[in-house]
Amino acid sequence: MMESSARMRLPLLVAGQAQKEITHNEALALIDLAVQPSVVEIGRNAPPPAPAHGEAWVVGAAPEGAWADHAGALAGWTAGGWRFMLPWAGFAVWNRADRGTALFDGEEWRRTAPASAIDAPAGGGVIDAEARAAIGSMLASMRAHGWIKG
Repeated sequence: MMESSARMRLPLLVAGQAQKEITHNEALALIDLAVQPSVVEIGRNAPPPAPAHGEAWVVGAAPEGAWADHAGALAGWTAGGWRFMLPWAGFAVWNRADRGTALFDGEEWRRTAPASAIDAPAGGGVIDAEARAAIGSMLASMRAHGWIKG
């Protein structure tokens, strides 16, 4: 009998188990950590001194303290303390520190490069002020959202 799910390693209930709510709540806490994850920082080795409920980090290669033995894991602060989730190949997080995504390739976390920079229109024989203004506005919006480099 399996004790956890294959991919997310969520604890499973077993027949005749006492206090099933504990196992169920643990699974919910891990799902909350793993679905649409957003991390404060990638590669931090020491737990922050005062994390807010729901904040998460990708643990660095040399973890210490409460994070010891959890290198590369997703660490989330919950009402019950730290929860850890081991990533699998293809697991992605939004990194708030650099406003970009990071992807776990099965061995290590890799930050995805932002899209190439796009220059605003300039020069040319025929100047269309309205088109230039619209294109400039679209580029500014995409840069503000982190979709392209500035």
